[in-house]
Amino acid sequence: MNGLGGLNISQHGVGIGLVQLQLPLTVTKADLARQTQLVVDLVAKARRNQPGMDLVVFPEYALHGLSMDINPEIMCDLDGPEVAAFKTACRENAIWGCFSIMERNPGGMPYNSGIVIDDQGELKLYYRKMHPWVPVEPWEPGDLGIPVIDGPKGAKLALIICHDGMFPEMARECAYKGAEIMIRTAGYTAPIRESWRFTNQSNAFCNLMVTASVCMCGSDGTFDSMGEGMICDFEGTIIAHGTSGRVNEIITAEVRPDLVREARLGWGGGKQHLPDRPSRLCRGRRRCGRCALQLHARPRRRHLSAALGGRREGHRRHPLRL
Repeated sequence: MNGLGGLNISQHGVGIGLVQLQLPLTVTKADLARQTQLVVDLVAKARRNQPGMDLVVFPEYALHGLSMDINPEIMCDLDGPEVAAFKTACRENAIWGCFSIMERNPGGMPYNSGIVIDDQGELKLYYRKMHPWVPVEPWEPGDLGIPVIDGPKGAKLALIICHDGMFPEMARECAYKGAEIMIRTAGYTAPIRESWRFTNQSNAFCNLMVTASVCMCGSDGTFDSMGEGMICDFEGTIIAHGTSGRVNEIITAEVRPDLVREARLGWGGGKQHLPDRPSRLCRGRRRCGRCALQLHARPRRRHLSAALGGRREGHRRHPLRL
């Protein structure tokens, strides 16, 4: 169910739009200003496109393209004109927005940062990419962890960026912190297409979590990005998918965080679940190190673990990891 691509939003639904943004070539401050205005214009397009849309998501590299240029003149700041323009656009169009900036870092290489701004124009989430794609990307690894916020209509929202999503621990940490919707923005090019698809689906299913993911789209004359806006429900089923490669197309769907919460409480059949507190396997500790990023099993699961050759307690062996 995707609410007719988000056209019919139910009482508990959250409408999401993923912008398959044309891959830019940004060299000068003037280029940066033009690209910022394009993003602002597309925020307004998203609102006109669907009055019920709650969140519009732009890909990684939306302002800077794939040149990996670290010229200080085109780096951004949280209090700079680009972020100010995004805040104004969200406020004027009464919509939440997720944006990408290459952030100035006086102490080292720039950060590859993502931000979420609410429909009042307030910064609500600020994340720095933790896993730059070495050796291609020059960015400083992020140092802020993975924040989870109360997003549109109270949905628990997290953001990771591109290569982060290839590590199952990242999606698991989002879910462990309560995220019901995980955004993944990217600049990936066509060779990553299949890996992109199955990791978006597995990140959703393995964590009972909606994933909303989008890449840059089109060509800058050197690189060819693929678009591939994709929304998966908590069963890992694709409910919206941009396959045309059409630039600036907005891929839309309704998602249901309330059903995520219901599934996490009630799914059976041996399915592991997200706890309100760490299981007894953690011996009362908040994090045990080895299994901090796992979904802890229900206590009765220990007997099945022992039957299959695992240990009932301790952390030396976890044969039933997802």
